[in-house]
Amino acid sequence: MDKTTEIQAAVLRRLLAHLDNRKDVQNIELMNLAGFCRNCFSKWMVAEAEQLGVTMELDEARQAVYGMPYEEWKEKHQLPATEEQKAKFAQLQQAKQK
Repeated sequence: MDKTTEIQAAVLRRLLAHLDNRKDVQNIELMNLAGFCRNCFSKWMVAEAEQLGVTMELDEARQAVYGMPYEEWKEKHQLPATEEQKAKFAQLQQAKQK
């Protein structure tokens, strides 16, 4: 592995650790503010694995991102989205389609 790849891998690990330490930050908040969330990371991992000819299931990627099974994370840490959060998400999705 070259140094650039090592650095990128370390940064991803650091970002995932940061998100793990900020379980209070909900995925919908990440989506509304940054346009991506923990689930996006999981899907990106699956897509990149596929590009490299590696089979990775979404649940496996979610486990890597969430640090536990996704259903367990949702049960322990995910709060219901507020009406305001849902409205903002819908507004952003409509703007993205234009």
